[in-house]
Amino acid sequence: MKVLFAGGHGYFPEINGGVESSTHHLVEQLRARGHEASVLACLFGDGFFGFKARAKLKLLRQPAVMDTYPGYPVMRAWFPWEAAGFAAQKMKPDVAVVQAHKSVPIAKALQAHNVPTVVYLRNVEFLDLAGDLREIPSALYIANSEFTAGAFHDKFGIESIVIPPTIDPKKYATPTTGDYVTFINPFDEKGVELALKLAAACPDIPFLFVESWKMSDSQRSALEKALSGLPNVRLEGRTNDMKTIYGRTKVLLAPSKWEEAWGRVASEAHCSGIPVLGSRRGGLPEAIGEGGVILDYDQPVEDWAKALQRLWKDGDYYASMSKAAHDFSRRPLLQPERQFELFMGVLEKAAGKTSRAPSLEPVAV
Repeated sequence: MKVLFAGGHGYFPEINGGVESSTHHLVEQLRARGHEASVLACLFGDGFFGFKARAKLKLLRQPAVMDTYPGYPVMRAWFPWEAAGFAAQKMKPDVAVVQAHKSVPIAKALQAHNVPTVVYLRNVEFLDLAGDLREIPSALYIANSEFTAGAFHDKFGIESIVIPPTIDPKKYATPTTGDYVTFINPFDEKGVELALKLAAACPDIPFLFVESWKMSDSQRSALEKALSGLPNVRLEGRTNDMKTIYGRTKVLLAPSKWEEAWGRVASEAHCSGIPVLGSRRGGLPEAIGEGGVILDYDQPVEDWAKALQRLWKDGDYYASMSKAAHDFSRRPLLQPERQFELFMGVLEKAAGKTSRAPSLEPVAV
């Protein structure tokens, strides 16, 4: 099959986040099995990569430009929802997987060109859809957690197959020196305020803050100012090789403030037996599960510090939690082969290549 992943967000190398990592893994799985896969994404236009893409877009005078930066075709446009028809004509997909920003107008544009669509629900920010999912009644739905599936059922009455973010354990599993408590993506939504308070409350514990989403100059300046009084915190830029991060991590900190749809970093860390200390927000508890400690975001920072100090200093307790994290990473729900089988079942049904339903019942909350 020819599969087009389409969304109104950016893509590698302009952004490196959970949606992009999960999409890349699905593309790799498709290609390894002889399918064709491509991506339609938003062009940010920053840096040298963005400059070249902007110049090409202006020169060609077409809705989108193509590159093969990640090893397969990626079409980039200022407004992907306006370039969806162009992408459909160019790539001739048998089915499209629409996800994240502007899902509704992108799905409608693709369906206008007779492309069957599957909407992958990856967050619960309903305004990001830019429309009502009931406007695309022929679409099938995948949700990345029970929490996400329930939220969309309550809002739109739709049913979804639950497939958590796909993760290739080989890209994340690594021995670790256990040097740091690691906090990835130091933004307000991810709980940077709480992370800073926790670092201040535990001056004897070294912390590693790692960028993921791109920061503006003002955001970086504010973060660096906040870190200036915390000598136990090290800030590092984003990387495409997360083993270099998890290989130094003893505990992963995930104090999210917003309603996470899942919490991919928790699942990544578990591959290396790294327990997670995280907040009870959205689908994050599903991702952490038995592989860590879950607290209410609004609990006193003293409670968070107590939980972290125990993980950091109690060797027997840490060993048991590390084993639990590793075991939790191997549960059937997160096995890539099983996830991909479910994923292909939805795509084949959407494309009319099979009448069978995927092997799990849709979630109806």
